[in-house]
Amino acid sequence: MYSCQVQRPYGTWPSPISAEAVAAQGVRLGSVTVDGDDVYWLERRPNEGGRSVLVRRRADGRHEELTPQGFNVRTRVHEYGGGAYIVAGGQIYFTNFQDQRVYSGGSKEQDPPHAITPANNGFYADFAYDSKRNRLIAVRENHDPAKAGHYEAETALVAIPLDGGESAGAVIASGYDFYSTPRISPDGTRLAWLSWRHPQMPWDGTELWAADIDASGALSGSTRVAGGPSESIYQPGWSPDGTLYFVSDRDGWWKLYRWDGTLSHTVMTNAAPDAEFGRPQWIFETATWAFAGGSHIVVSYTSSGRWHLGVVNVASGVMTSLAPGLEPREWLTATVTHAFVVAGSARTSDAVMQIDLNTGDAEPLKTASQVEIDPIFISEPEAIEFPTGSGLTAHAFIYPPRHPEYTGMPGDRPPLIVISHGGPTTATTARFDVAIQYWTTRGFAVADVNYGGSSGYGRPYRERLNGQWGIVDVEDAVNAARHLVAQGKADPERLIIRGGSAGGYTALAALVFHPGVFKAAASYYGISDIEVLAHDTHKFESRYLDTLIGPYPEARELYRARSPIHFVDRLSCALILLQGLEDKVVPPNQSEMMADAVRRKGLPVAYLSFEGEQHGFRKAATIIRSLEAELYFYGAVFGFTPADTIEPLPIDNL
Repeated sequence: MYSCQVQRPYGTWPSPISAEAVAAQGVRLGSVTVDGDDVYWLERRPNEGGRSVLVRRRADGRHEELTPQGFNVRTRVHEYGGGAYIVAGGQIYFTNFQDQRVYSGGSKEQDPPHAITPANNGFYADFAYDSKRNRLIAVRENHDPAKAGHYEAETALVAIPLDGGESAGAVIASGYDFYSTPRISPDGTRLAWLSWRHPQMPWDGTELWAADIDASGALSGSTRVAGGPSESIYQPGWSPDGTLYFVSDRDGWWKLYRWDGTLSHTVMTNAAPDAEFGRPQWIFETATWAFAGGSHIVVSYTSSGRWHLGVVNVASGVMTSLAPGLEPREWLTATVTHAFVVAGSARTSDAVMQIDLNTGDAEPLKTASQVEIDPIFISEPEAIEFPTGSGLTAHAFIYPPRHPEYTGMPGDRPPLIVISHGGPTTATTARFDVAIQYWTTRGFAVADVNYGGSSGYGRPYRERLNGQWGIVDVEDAVNAARHLVAQGKADPERLIIRGGSAGGYTALAALVFHPGVFKAAASYYGISDIEVLAHDTHKFESRYLDTLIGPYPEARELYRARSPIHFVDRLSCALILLQGLEDKVVPPNQSEMMADAVRRKGLPVAYLSFEGEQHGFRKAATIIRSLEAELYFYGAVFGFTPADTIEPLPIDNL
């Protein structure tokens, strides 16, 4: 690749990217919004124990932290959260993670936060400000710790008065299992929202409702606008003139529509057939469109796995490109003159970006990482399609090893890490991820797979996983590895699979259902017994497996047949498991059971657990230790010594 490179075994290359640098990237930026001339966003900070801090950027460029120590802007509704704050006329309202109460205020010096909801086991998210009635509309999830068995939290839309007292909120809509996205029309007379029932997940089927708000603040004349069990509606909202807009996948791809009071009409006239303008609604208050005044809409969309920005002329429906090369994340808002997004690129970390709608110039207001990496070290992704089961093709991003000073030994091929994303109904992207570069700069190749079931490739691709979880995703991961081996880009004796949560399940399933393909694996809070998961998980996902596998307990034998824990006798490779001890989504016993089974089998196994961590590691110390331990583990298993100085990892049966 470069002249005068030194030959050195793959995996042993000294890298400028430390585990500390990966943890520093762990500052997660999100939930960007605008109020007047001020821009707001959340920063989840690993160095503060994963605390989410609300930050304001004034028009003069000053940055202010608005939530003091002791406050964490994060909701537990659906456990995955999102939509944890709202700003209205300079006033801040947010959910505090520790007690799940809604607070008003936030400036450390002038306006210390005070609770506006009582301590009553209610969780709140996804706020809308009702200025005509001085109240918040929110999703409330009520939990009763006194109830046991199969009791589920009760979810409703509630109205929280802002008169200075404490109120749990009056119920204005109930009866469905789930609610989201309450949005009030500009004149304050109408409310739109989404609702759905078990066993649908929001990307399977949701219903869009609209109703009048009467003089008492109650809803009347409720009308189902769109949606149903097999149509996913996403992000309803209102134009400045009071027209209702929403995203629907009724034709197999998430597209933007508007409702004229009777019929729905597509908005864009020149969007590519494979462009998707929606996202799976794992968290609240995500967005792919926002009005910029009354005549234009800023949109984000994905095509062939890459995300883009555009501007749509409302009158003509014509979309033009905006800020090419930037790949937006889940949050988007706009003013007449600017768009505000969290976005990155193949070479740059995520940042809160301010984009001039006239010139397309993009200015970073806050970057997720302060770590400087010379571009010469960056391995850029190549989007590929590869053959997989049933004569189909699947998708992945491929990252070759890259280092300006080192190359592999003659005739050697690099070890390959196949990454299986979580969800499973999510997708990996091509945005810069320093965690991937951590591996490529050390001499690993990486295949980041968007297996069948991933979002962004249309509803039929998403539905490949229906009834097939543990089969389609696993086959696609295995076939990605085989494809790269056949092309001479990976060493068949050093194939690795890693993943977190559902991705961890795919990794474990690959080991037992396709033994011998992978020689090592890493499971981050992965699922080993999906039957246990059917008994022991939170409300949002409690019927998710009905679609992915089958209704429980009717399909109990199928659950057992898909659970790696029952097939440990087929294992033939080394495994490292990493787990947060406060994980409510995938309980710790999942990893513990698998570690015990592998240990009894006599295979190399390491198990690391972390106090205070939940589903997804948030603390810097955890991120650093887990990543270094994983590298140490691969070195021990494959017989190479990393260039890094790493605390030794206890490995049984090595």
